[in-house]
Amino acid sequence: MTTEPTAPPAARRGRKRSEEGRLAILTAAYEQVTEVGYHALTIEGIAARAGSSKRTVYRWWSHKADVLLEALSVKADLRISTSDHGSWAADLSAFLADSYALARVPGLAPVLRALMAEAQIDPGFGQRFRDGFLTRRRAALATLTDRAARRGDLPPTDPELIADMVFGTFWYWLLARDEIPADALLDGLTDLLTGPANPPGGGAHESTRDTRDTKEH
Repeated sequence: MTTEPTAPPAARRGRKRSEEGRLAILTAAYEQVTEVGYHALTIEGIAARAGSSKRTVYRWWSHKADVLLEALSVKADLRISTSDHGSWAADLSAFLADSYALARVPGLAPVLRALMAEAQIDPGFGQRFRDGFLTRRRAALATLTDRAARRGDLPPTDPELIADMVFGTFWYWLLARDEIPADALLDGLTDLLTGPANPPGGGAHESTRDTRDTKEH
């Protein structure tokens, strides 16, 4: 006696379709905002590009800012390295290089500015922005400082202060100076935050450049 194959539960198929739809919407939002800018972006446009509907978008997000918040958070998680490169200096150098490279993607820096502005106007979104992006980025950096502490090459500086300096510098350049700095500033910031822990005979500046040279070759 044979039996028919059991079909997967309907709820499981629904979850898969929902996840695929969510990712399609996030991808559409990210791609479209870099083309048209934040102010021209609409829920209708996002839905159309994703092959979805406004109702589906509003099922998960109440505002286009929230769609972009999640899209950028996912993009940052994917594009900014938290891998072990062998030393605190090399880890930090890679983290900074990836962070600023992402900010240099055409059309992305204005979106970050727009979301930060929205966070100042709307207290509710401001809290979601802090929880969903700012705190999430600090947690990613904490992966590096925690590993450096275990490895023994983290300088005797409060990791929270390190995070303040890393992200304070990023947002200062993005918001106050309206530009993305050159690699020389990233080298200097890496030197500043790694120098005290360097072994005798080797400077952080050398480690930073060696890391970049290795990547380029």
